[in-house]
Amino acid sequence: MSGRDATKEGRARSATRLLPLLALLVGLGLFLALGLQDQLNCAALRDNRAWLGDWVASHRLLAILGFMALYAAAVALSVPGAAILSVAAGFLFGTPTAAAMVVTAATAGATVLFLAARTAFRDLLQPRVGPWLAKLQRGFAENELNYLLFLRLVPLFPFFIVNLVPAFLGVRLRNFVVATFLGIIPGSFVFASVGAGLGGLFDAGRDCSLDSVLTPQVILALVGLAVLALVPVAYKRFAASRK
Repeated sequence: MSGRDATKEGRARSATRLLPLLALLVGLGLFLALGLQDQLNCAALRDNRAWLGDWVASHRLLAILGFMALYAAAVALSVPGAAILSVAAGFLFGTPTAAAMVVTAATAGATVLFLAARTAFRDLLQPRVGPWLAKLQRGFAENELNYLLFLRLVPLFPFFIVNLVPAFLGVRLRNFVVATFLGIIPGSFVFASVGAGLGGLFDAGRDCSLDSVLTPQVILALVGLAVLALVPVAYKRFAASRK
């Protein structure tokens, strides 16, 4: 194979690697162009409450599977305002079922985005990694699961950012999936429980606000769990310093 042919083949492979991520970007563009993000609010739940309730009651299994597919797609596309879907799940299915649905669907959607980003950029970025980033990669690799659990538990980091950064740092798929699944369980229960109480809120003529979900007490509890995720890392470093 000539050098020119090899170059063409390399470019073709690079273009192929970009396809999954491009497909997600196109999907996000269509979502925004159609204005669907305007439907992700409490008002839509309130206005369609009767119809949604009847449909879920009549087609519960189909509703669960369809909602999970929608949720996974929203996470994979990094749709803005998708947090309302967690509240909607609690509103439609109750806290335990909704939390299980959200954790499973969010993990699936996050994994799709993680794999798309890793496929598209990992080989492109690796040769260009500088000393600082290389050091960060090594440190992260030593405690991938703990660091990822910390990032998932703290509700201050945008969800899609925590899906993308591990792809750039070469995190193993297994650790990404496990940390995502376990790390989003507490927050999923919080949002689902808020959604489960929306009926009473609407009956009282009041509207909901996602700003009231993550209260200082909830944030403090989640941060406490996140700190616990780093205890093994701190102990490992302490033990190493004693040798």
